[in-house]
Order: sequence, then structure tokens, then C-alpha cells
Amino acid sequence: MGDRWHVEVDRGVCIGSGMCVNHAPSGFALDSARQSHPVTPETDANEPVLTAAEGCPVEAIMITLLGSGEAVFPPEE
Repeated sequence: MGDRWHVEVDRGVCIGSGMCVNHAPSGFALDSARQSHPVTPETDANEPVLTAAEGCPVEAIMITLLGSGEAVFPPEE
């Protein structure tokens, strides 16, 4: 069984660029205020969601491992 992730978007940071929806259309959606949110906050680890987080121009997307809370993105320094 693969890793499971918890995905969050900091709506106070999100600028509504839509890059996340472009990279992972099944993982993110924009609401009527053009703020991003994960379609399913708990998801199987997958490359499109990670690519979306990495491509967010303001780093508003956080991904952690379910259970442990260990950071997947952004990586802990």
C-alpha cells in the first residue's frame, strides 16, 4: 500500500493563479472567489498533486503524510 497524503491550501496566501488546477485538475478546484482548494484533502500520493504544489507561484499548497504529519511539500529544512 502506498503513502496517503493530507493536502491543504493556505487560502490567505493563494492568489488564484489556477496553476494547481492546470497541473492536477482532479486534485484541485477554484471556488467562485478564485481560491484553490483540494478536491479531496486526503489522497493517495500522486505526481500531479506534487507537481501542482511545486508549481504554485506563492507556495500556498502544503502536503503532509497522513498519520505522521511529516512534510512532503514544502520539504522541511
